[in-house]
Amino acid sequence: MSKQEQPEREDGADEEPFSTGKDPDLPSTDVTEGPDKAPHRAMFRAMGFDDEDLGSPMVGVANPAADITPCNVHLDDVADAAIEGIEDAGGMPIEFGTITISDAISMGTEGMKASLISREVIADSVELVAFGERMDALVTVAGCDKNLPGMMMASIRTDLPSVFLYGGSIMPGEHDGRDVTIQNVFEGVGTYAEGEMDADELDDLERHACPGAGSCGGMFTANTMASIAEALGMAPLGTADAPAEAPERYEVARRSGEAVLNAVANGIRPSDILSKKSFENAIALQVAIGGSTNAVLHLLALAAEADIDLSIEEFDEISRKTPKIANLQPGGTKTMNDLHEEGGVPVVIRRLLDAGLFHGDAMTVTGRTIEEELDELDLPDDDEIGGDFIYTVDEPYQEEGAIKILTGNLAPDGAVLKVTGDDKFHHQGPARVFEGEEDAMEYVQEGHIESGDVIVIRNEGPQGGPGMREMLGVTAAVVGQGHEDDVALLTDGRFSGATRGPMVGHVAPEAAVGGAIGLIEDGDEITVDIPERELSVDLSESELDARREEWEPREPAYTSGVLAKYGNDFGSAANGAVTNPGAKE
Repeated sequence: MSKQEQPEREDGADEEPFSTGKDPDLPSTDVTEGPDKAPHRAMFRAMGFDDEDLGSPMVGVANPAADITPCNVHLDDVADAAIEGIEDAGGMPIEFGTITISDAISMGTEGMKASLISREVIADSVELVAFGERMDALVTVAGCDKNLPGMMMASIRTDLPSVFLYGGSIMPGEHDGRDVTIQNVFEGVGTYAEGEMDADELDDLERHACPGAGSCGGMFTANTMASIAEALGMAPLGTADAPAEAPERYEVARRSGEAVLNAVANGIRPSDILSKKSFENAIALQVAIGGSTNAVLHLLALAAEADIDLSIEEFDEISRKTPKIANLQPGGTKTMNDLHEEGGVPVVIRRLLDAGLFHGDAMTVTGRTIEEELDELDLPDDDEIGGDFIYTVDEPYQEEGAIKILTGNLAPDGAVLKVTGDDKFHHQGPARVFEGEEDAMEYVQEGHIESGDVIVIRNEGPQGGPGMREMLGVTAAVVGQGHEDDVALLTDGRFSGATRGPMVGHVAPEAAVGGAIGLIEDGDEITVDIPERELSVDLSESELDARREEWEPREPAYTSGVLAKYGNDFGSAANGAVTNPGAKE
């Protein structure tokens, strides 16, 4: 209602003129009830809210819309659809913004150090608005990678009734008669540097890979975390896979707006939904679909926020007993849109549930269990689902899940690898050591890598970077030059969900805090063994101790500003790289 349309109160119309009549237990009554809140109500009236609005649950719509990335460029429209659903269900929607960083655009630059920090800033900012403005509930909208865990972290911290709403995936582009995504462009850079692709083809690939709005199309980080939101119960089943620009995406948004009012009415909070079973479900889905390694980091962070005991070793335990049954990019050729056309994330969950690999009694934001939610959906029969990239548990694509946790004298606290090729991979080779991503990228682009090498990139961890950069530029260049199977790479930084090949990240402890990765020298023999879950260097403990005695920490790269502040606060990647003091405990 506009300011001009505000009705005058009729005398005697209300025996309590300073009461909206809403549930006194709602936080928003702090700013809507009583004569002393007349100034507060006046501020709301200035924005067009009326008596009916002020008497309704106040639902914050956190919207990171921005023109900085195709993942988020359409989110105003998505948020508008959610607002319509909130209004139809009797709520008072209040939209507010927060930041985003485009991982793909910052990739390979110093700016990528801002990416993981943005997860924390998003969580902090949404928490602050919800707390400061006395919100009753949240619909958290997300597009690019770090939006998703950041929004869910905020919901957990506030413990307000919340529905997570994904903005949807980009459609695949078409190049040379085949579907392509941003992954193909990054790998094309390496292929071009090798002389196997000419400038015209790379230019054509660039112009056709990203045809519109939406998050990167394969089972990369955004699509992985959107899928995981369903497994956690934070998003209704069937809401992750509809493309960003499809009519179904806006129907999903409208229903999410309605769902949050149901959560308010029934007092359903994140603390009622999230449990150890929820996180075990999320990991089972992640490893079954070949999801991003970043999900390890983010699930550890979400569990820490929710005060649920979860260790990095549990990812490996679940992956050993859960087969990979969806072969999507980056390991395969199919995209999120292909999964959508086969019934979406719920068809994968159903197969895991039927095989006893998923907890059907875990709760969801709707107030129903996972199993009850599956019964509510109109899914294709299991035998109707395409078998060219969605496999059965009995006849899986790979016998074990895609995520492996490696340990050894190089990573006593663990390191993370996603299998996109040979799950029996064993590699030994000499270390080629780089103190940061830029030097490694220059070395690769100049064609110096040789079969058998192990590229080591250090000082890129949560504290050492700071910010734990993703390194799709380097990994894609290695693969693009034809070294997917004969060169390994390890780092205390991170990888994009689009990374493929034997790339080991999240090495912990990181170099900046004295981890063994900081002691490696050129030529040291490194072993990467997937079946044995080993990441080690051929040095005795006494040799490592001697080098440790000589080691000195590097001067911080930043001594002021946001990077210095969050860099000092980050915890270990083995625990989710969290900054929230309570979560770190």
